[in-house]
Amino acid sequence: MSISASAKIAKTAVISEGAVIGENVEIGDFCVIGENVEIGEGSVIYNHATITGYTKIGKNNKIFTGAAVGVPPQDLKYAGEKSELIIGDENLIREFTTLNPGTEGGGGKTIIGNQNLLMAYVHVAHDCIIGDHCILANNATLAGHIEIGNYVNIGGLTPVHQFVRIGDGAMIAGASALSQDAPPYCMLEGNRAVIRGLNKHRMRKLFDSETIDEISALYRRLFARTSPLKELARAELDQCQSHPVLSKICHFILESERGIPLKKGKSSE
Repeated sequence: MSISASAKIAKTAVISEGAVIGENVEIGDFCVIGENVEIGEGSVIYNHATITGYTKIGKNNKIFTGAAVGVPPQDLKYAGEKSELIIGDENLIREFTTLNPGTEGGGGKTIIGNQNLLMAYVHVAHDCIIGDHCILANNATLAGHIEIGNYVNIGGLTPVHQFVRIGDGAMIAGASALSQDAPPYCMLEGNRAVIRGLNKHRMRKLFDSETIDEISALYRRLFARTSPLKELARAELDQCQSHPVLSKICHFILESERGIPLKKGKSSE
């Protein structure tokens, strides 16, 4: 066990031999910290949280009451093999959130980036990858093997199907159900969720007006036609290879395996 002298640990907390606790970490009453856990400096673990498994937590995170972090995956194929949960810096992980490590079949790692807000009762299943600056509202539920970019918002009570990809800057409405891939900077809503428009609010925070106009024009060309979407994306990619944002959108569509959730009458293939 390695516990920094500057750490503040409640007397009722249980810290297993082998755990690594960084400088200025605070651990509240009745927390349980497993033997293979690393907690980076400045992090705060509130009362009754459990952190177990091969879990590495970065700097200045806050993990609130009742969170279950690094507990075994809810996957019947999981046989106790070593797998990891890696959490970056400055995340807020609210009450009763559950975060599972990876599985052998999914690469063995669940990865959560930096400066994310996971509200109460959020579930992040095995082998998920979450970028930076994302907000998952209360009871948002990620099944296994989901990939989420940066600056993504997922509304409360929204489940996301396994193997779905969500691009940068996308917003999924609350009480929706997402079963296909959400392209970058799109807004999706419904059960099953479909694209309703563009997330202009997020785009204005990330891009200048010229880039916003270019993104909007690209999506009009892609979604306003009846031709297969991937065919259109391939043609657009030939014209925008040097534009990092537009080419990324086209690549996202071309690499989609679950399809893009468009309104009826438009092919996502």
